[in-house]
Amino acid sequence: MSMDPVETFRIEAAELLEQVEQGLLDLTHRLTDKDLVDAVFRGLHTLKGSGAMFGFDDLAAFTHHCETAFDRVRKGEVPATVELVSAVLSARDHMRSLVEDEVTQTHRDAGAGLLADLRRAVESAQGKSSAPAPVDPAPVAATQDAPAPAAQAGWKLWFSLPANAMTNGSNPLALLAELGELGEMHVEADTSSVPPLDGLKPADLYVAWTVTLRTDQPRSAIDDVFIFVMDDMQLRIESLSAETEPRAPAEEIVAEAPSIAASADAPAAPSSIAPRAAAEPVAGSGDAKHGKSSESVRVPAERLDELMDRVGELVIAQSRLSQLASASTDLQLRSVSEEIERLSGELRDTMMVLRMVPVATLFGRFRRLVHDLARETGKAIELVTEGESTEVDKTVIERLADPLVHLVRNSIDHGLELPADREAAGKPRTGQIRLSARQAGGEVIINITDDGRGIDRERVRAKAVASGLLEADQQVGDHELLQFIFHPGFSTAQKVTNLSGRGVGMDVVKRTIESLRGTIDLTSTPGKGSEISLRIPLTVAIIDGLLVRVGDGRYVIPLAAVEECLELSLEDDLRSRGRSFISLRDKLVPFLRLRELFRTGTKPDPHQKIVVISTGSERVGLVVDQIIGDHQTVIKSMSKLHAAVNTFSGATILGDGTVALILDVGHLVAAGQQQEAQLRAAG
Repeated sequence: MSMDPVETFRIEAAELLEQVEQGLLDLTHRLTDKDLVDAVFRGLHTLKGSGAMFGFDDLAAFTHHCETAFDRVRKGEVPATVELVSAVLSARDHMRSLVEDEVTQTHRDAGAGLLADLRRAVESAQGKSSAPAPVDPAPVAATQDAPAPAAQAGWKLWFSLPANAMTNGSNPLALLAELGELGEMHVEADTSSVPPLDGLKPADLYVAWTVTLRTDQPRSAIDDVFIFVMDDMQLRIESLSAETEPRAPAEEIVAEAPSIAASADAPAAPSSIAPRAAAEPVAGSGDAKHGKSSESVRVPAERLDELMDRVGELVIAQSRLSQLASASTDLQLRSVSEEIERLSGELRDTMMVLRMVPVATLFGRFRRLVHDLARETGKAIELVTEGESTEVDKTVIERLADPLVHLVRNSIDHGLELPADREAAGKPRTGQIRLSARQAGGEVIINITDDGRGIDRERVRAKAVASGLLEADQQVGDHELLQFIFHPGFSTAQKVTNLSGRGVGMDVVKRTIESLRGTIDLTSTPGKGSEISLRIPLTVAIIDGLLVRVGDGRYVIPLAAVEECLELSLEDDLRSRGRSFISLRDKLVPFLRLRELFRTGTKPDPHQKIVVISTGSERVGLVVDQIIGDHQTVIKSMSKLHAAVNTFSGATILGDGTVALILDVGHLVAAGQQQEAQLRAAG
């Protein structure tokens, strides 16, 4: 099933807008970087051309004004300023709405207001330039290779596009029309490469063009026309004056496309250009482009999800086959079972890699967020990212986006001080937000760190007492005190702002992280800053689990959370009743008897086992009757009827067709810690 061309444009436009935004954000720190200015201009130019081609006329018209503004910056007529970059950033948001939404009069009115802001920013930037506008270096370079503009009659050029150009969205007629806007133009089409009818492919392009352009525009103006197809095309440009004054081959003006090297042996004189010979490298260029595009295929995410479901079913079926084969004496059946087990394992691993995306796709969006919040709050903020190449399941990335936005906003609002306050505290005026990611086993650890004022414990305690969560004279540890921040409706903000203060969010963040089978931990040092650490499984579809038996039921514990296994004899079990603590390397670790928690009604096995699990710094032991072994677990979601059962995060199907419930590690650790607090209070 082919994708709608308009939808394809929207996807590509979103990528272009993302590139433009990143370029603009980089430009705010390096206003004189010409490469960045050129990159933003190319993005806007491509978006305008593609938008017009697919019928997004409002987008093309609006983008044209932004492109014009950046063209003036590119030519040195106007310096880049923070205000100008911010105006184009706002315009970029409007472009996104023009791509995604149906255009209304409200959109047009908003666009007019943004263009007015853009004009003011350009005028202000021009006013700040104390020296006269610098001369465009491109025409100066052209005068070294060509006669002075007064004596120049124009340009003669020959160009051809790759065979798949129209399939990829390039329109040669639009390029010719844009050239025609530069001056008087005469066009000759070269059709010598068109094959016989039986060999003609309707979607391929076989025509090349020779253009005589009478204009006083510099060569850079012609480069601008071909700016977003330059890398794939064949282009030769010569001054018309060269027809009367022969030049040395070294002075020939040739586009910087890599493919031009293939035609470097062609004679320099325009009259001797052999279109047929030049067309051959073009075909090769087109083939290379086809080969390059075949390396990367755009696949809808829904198809990956469907494929993941099928792989999960295959893993379950393979597990059942292995169990049947192990009970059989048929050697051929065992051989086939082992082969299928190997193949399904490789398929599963390949599928997991397909779903992995780097966290850079997640971290990248925070540059704009920090930029906007810095302007809104008046704070100087630096965003530092680390470990952007760390890969996580795409579903995890999607579900982490909103929680991370809230955490970053909280760090900026509650953590970072105003520049004057930071100077008074002996800190740099610019506060720092650090986002880092690293992989640890089957988990990815994401840290959000700030160097702000830290969390005021007294304010947290006062709010907890006022909310009835804590008695006025009750003593709690530092970790337990900070955990109140994740309680619904809890906020220490002294006033409600656009950023925070309504007590909505941190509890939702914690629930979202826990729904991913992850954990969230908070540490803070007064006057130094705070750090929030998220531990998230790399994938939410298939996990390695430890299969255990409690009574007559079997359960799966996520293997990433398991620290170690110990034996609990019947004597130790009887001796520890009323305490529920074990001594583990000189530290007391609380444990839960799952047999009692699940009310199995069965007697304990003579030699019970304790599985020690952890989430961050918190540990708890789970008493089980038997440890069966490792199990590749395909997670099935619980039904809505079981939404209130917090002990389990899902279910899986075992090899014999029975169901095993997957334990929710975060909930069990919290229950164990709560039990420990109660026993300590009673003691």
